[in-house]
Amino acid sequence: MGRDVSQGAFTREDRVRYRQKVRRCLDVFALMLDDFGFDADRPMTGLEIELNLVDSAAEPAMRNEEILVDIADPLFQTELGQFNLELNAEPRLIEGTGFADYEHDLRGSLSRADERAAKSDAKIVLVGILPTLTEGHLVEDNLSTNERYRVLNDQIVGARGEDIELDIRGVEQLRTHTDSIAPEAACTSLQFHLQVAPDSFADYWNASQAIAGVQVAIGANSPFLYGRQLWAETRIALFEQATDTRPDELKAQGVRPRVWFGERWITSIFDLFEENVRYFPPLLPICEDEDPVEVLHSGGVPQLGELRLHNGTVYRWNRPVYDIMNGRPHLRVENRVLPAGPTVVDMLANAAFYFGLARGLAEADRPIWSQLTFSSAEENFHAAARRGLDAVLHWPRVGDVPVTKLVLEQLLPTAAAGLDGFGVAPVQRDRLLGIIEQRCRTGRNGAVWQTEAVWAAERHRGMDRAAALHHMVQRYAELQRGNEPVHTWPVD
Repeated sequence: MGRDVSQGAFTREDRVRYRQKVRRCLDVFALMLDDFGFDADRPMTGLEIELNLVDSAAEPAMRNEEILVDIADPLFQTELGQFNLELNAEPRLIEGTGFADYEHDLRGSLSRADERAAKSDAKIVLVGILPTLTEGHLVEDNLSTNERYRVLNDQIVGARGEDIELDIRGVEQLRTHTDSIAPEAACTSLQFHLQVAPDSFADYWNASQAIAGVQVAIGANSPFLYGRQLWAETRIALFEQATDTRPDELKAQGVRPRVWFGERWITSIFDLFEENVRYFPPLLPICEDEDPVEVLHSGGVPQLGELRLHNGTVYRWNRPVYDIMNGRPHLRVENRVLPAGPTVVDMLANAAFYFGLARGLAEADRPIWSQLTFSSAEENFHAAARRGLDAVLHWPRVGDVPVTKLVLEQLLPTAAAGLDGFGVAPVQRDRLLGIIEQRCRTGRNGAVWQTEAVWAAERHRGMDRAAALHHMVQRYAELQRGNEPVHTWPVD
């Protein structure tokens, strides 16, 4: 939900009009899917990276507004918390040296942003959850000043009607309450965008759902929250709980959560937009002036603003996207399951693995979703978030299998073939998938390194947990800037 919002109080009339407008947009979208020319000739990709700002003591630095002014780059935007930024990479093809181009541009952008942040006594850290965050940091007063975040907070908390409970049980346990969505700001993610044609969207979305657990296990980088070691990818549980609009009674009735894995394989992108409209009441009932029916009948491209805004307030782990670029509409899968970090090259390895594996499975003769139940895919997702590289997942024809064995023996070759289908240069393919291979062979991803570094600080340096976390974040930030993959990092 990236658009600016200034309206905070919505009337009943606003909600009725918005609901009617969303349904009108949905009808127009259905017509467009039947016979409109979507841009899908050469599938573009995109990356979004959410960032943390820390000060010299590894504490969160609540300075994103002043730092954004100094950065003065439209690729950088605010995020939910004042210690967050978001970097949107320029979309591009990944054929040839596309990944090398991403790496060059991302490292350059982050380096320049770090230089500007230093003027505010801050630096950038790429991590799924900043380990030095405390409950005192994640409060409503520390939301970014952009009014859209305040409005969204008011609507989510108002819809729930009571405090939001956080209850995460992992290696250790966290149970607390919050009166705002501020804890969601701890969840800093890496998001991939893949442009697809309407007739192949369902295949790519289904494939993305099937591999979500594998992605999370291999890329986990969020083991700590509020000083406790919880899940390997605690961000999954935190995001699901911190934006939950349902009190206990609605949960018991089976009302769907707004952070949602889904409940079935699909046959069309329309299934997802239709579910959004059918199941989820609007959070931000803001109407545009456009009449999408008139625009369509006059030969134009409808913006479908209400449908897109509503879609942006349903937080699917693989979200459908309708967008317009250079006057032509297109569709994208937005893959939202992964955390930021640890390094640019680690994130691009995750990207290569996702893009390649999604394509390899989407174009397979026998679809993976015809062999794997949807409930198994969801169970894999949460098992992977809890256990990371130690997860055991269920997979067709092999049953329950360690995720590292599954990746090494079956999924890396499929991902390599998918990258070949995109025309990725072999040297880029082998370098990036080689990082995924080595994570599996060494048993070390970002989550493992973080926990080992904290244990080492506690046991060998005699630090308490808080001091060990601060020490670890300082070391993490140093190693991150070298851009060597995390499986090669020493544990000091």
